[in-house]
Amino acid sequence: MTKFLLTVHVLVAIVAIGPVTVAASMFPAAARRVAAAPDAEGLATVRVLHRVSYVYAGVGLAVPLAGLATARSMHVLGSPWLITSIVLTAAAAIVLGLLILPSQEAVLDTLAGTGTGRVTVDRATTARLAMLTGVFNLLWATVTVLMIVRPGSTTGA
Repeated sequence: MTKFLLTVHVLVAIVAIGPVTVAASMFPAAARRVAAAPDAEGLATVRVLHRVSYVYAGVGLAVPLAGLATARSMHVLGSPWLITSIVLTAAAAIVLGLLILPSQEAVLDTLAGTGTGRVTVDRATTARLAMLTGVFNLLWATVTVLMIVRPGSTTGA
């Protein structure tokens, strides 16, 4: 059962987190281009990038759930590397759910002309969004390294 859970955990991580990191990383530059030269195709691209970020963020919730099930079956729930990974995963979820996705939505609304005017799509806004996305990606990269290296594991890795 452990091998099955580990396989599910790794597959969901690849399938869910990969698209979020790519789409969220592409969003600021695409939004900047549309703000500079508005066009329907560019706006459609920004919409798709936000949709991918949003949908795969939801799918990504399965990653920690499968990870916890795997850790439980491996009897490593108290391991420091796992606890650190859980904290970093929670931080990544907070950055994505409370900072990146709402910012993307506000930028998209402004670009589409349906915004409330609380966000301007300028260099500072898109740079802040790019920075937040970089933090999100760095958190996930760190979790990935911890999952591979697992300090103190008995696998010899």
